[in-house]
Amino acid sequence: MRTIKLLATGLLLASANATYADSPRPVPLTRPEMKQLLEDMKSRKPRIPLPELSAEEKEKLGERGAGYESRIRALYLPAGEGFGFGGNRPASAGNAQTPANPRTQPGQFGRNTDPNQSLDYAFKTELFWIVSRTNNCQYCLGHQESKLLAAGLKEDEIAALDGDWSEFTPAQRAAFAFARKLTFEPYNLSDADIASLRKDYTDLQILEMIMSVAGNNAINRWKEGAGVPQSANGGNFGRRTEPTTEQNAAHQSYLTPTAEKYLSRITKVAPVVNDPTSGKPTVLTVCDRPPLEPRAEVEKALQVARTRGPRLPLLDEAKAETVLSEALPSGDLPQWARLLANFPREGVRLATGIRNADEKGDLTPLLKAQVSWIIARQDRAWYATGQAKRRLESLGLSADQIYSLDGDLSSFTPSDRALFVVARKLAASPVVLTDEDVALAVKLAGPRDTVQLINYTTNRASFDRITEAAGLQVEK
Repeated sequence: MRTIKLLATGLLLASANATYADSPRPVPLTRPEMKQLLEDMKSRKPRIPLPELSAEEKEKLGERGAGYESRIRALYLPAGEGFGFGGNRPASAGNAQTPANPRTQPGQFGRNTDPNQSLDYAFKTELFWIVSRTNNCQYCLGHQESKLLAAGLKEDEIAALDGDWSEFTPAQRAAFAFARKLTFEPYNLSDADIASLRKDYTDLQILEMIMSVAGNNAINRWKEGAGVPQSANGGNFGRRTEPTTEQNAAHQSYLTPTAEKYLSRITKVAPVVNDPTSGKPTVLTVCDRPPLEPRAEVEKALQVARTRGPRLPLLDEAKAETVLSEALPSGDLPQWARLLANFPREGVRLATGIRNADEKGDLTPLLKAQVSWIIARQDRAWYATGQAKRRLESLGLSADQIYSLDGDLSSFTPSDRALFVVARKLAASPVVLTDEDVALAVKLAGPRDTVQLINYTTNRASFDRITEAAGLQVEK
């Protein structure tokens, strides 16, 4: 249980010379170092073991669908499951089609646009880049590089995203800082953070931003949790700056030239810890989550959340019922549903994703409720914590049993304990989950439950960010 205790202290560090099997990989400090790691991750070893590809699978998946990620989805996830959140579809984390002129086409982020969304493609991709750099998710970071190039940004404009953002407008800087905070320290969001965004953005744009960043965090956690290798073609990286031939299309390189001014500039986006002796930045991985609060403080926080007012508008209940009639066909609409209903297309998709995550798959309702508590507690997402507590109580758990999930987990079976560790680490920071953590879960719980647990964690981590950033009131 050493890994759990390390995580609970709030700071988890790893050697830069590690092989990454039993420790997090290092943080690249400069842009050239970042590009090198993007290139190196093309040879990453996948985490989920796969059986030999059968003739039936080949026929069902086809040549393009026989890759690692497509296979674990087909083999281990229920049909249609995965990525219930955010402004991206799964493909847009990779090689989605890019609008001809995305900077001038609002709402073109992902395949399904919503009539009430207005933030443009390039801007939301910049936010995705910042989220991925903060989380050290190399797969997603590489693909956002590709998408930004395709959206018309120059190399120096992308490099500037890793600096102090002085080259950007005040509105952009405010959004960038918000995306980083919602990613790295969602527990520190306050009314002031939302108020500061209102200087430049409408409430619906702020909600759209939150949903997008939450979705980005979900995709980071899926790619890192499952250990998806970087694409050999780099997501077509550099296709705007070099001719694409049959020979280089399959193996494009991230190792492109970097302007002199950015060669040695230290990242201001990725969390960095300084060496206590020299004071210089190190490549050690930082997971700066504070220790979990004692039970009495949690109960006080839940009581406050039962009386607070939402920071962002909820759609009128009757209108929300009309919008979400197919996604949530029965019962009173919770506040999270009325929040999502502000977007008639994206709201339906996300609400459907939440429902499917809880109703589909092989994980038991009890395990899903326990994982929901564990993740919500990591995020200090009080709305989600209140919901998880009600679910656990409805399943017959006592308060003592619920709060035991905050401890060392020694009272649980080895299989559940291994899955809980994966959920706890993946929720706190995608990159602190190690190959060994996943391998133990696969050994004890099996690859199907492990993959479904990773997928469910992505859903809940996103749900936490949306509901807590919006300051939803815990229903009685």
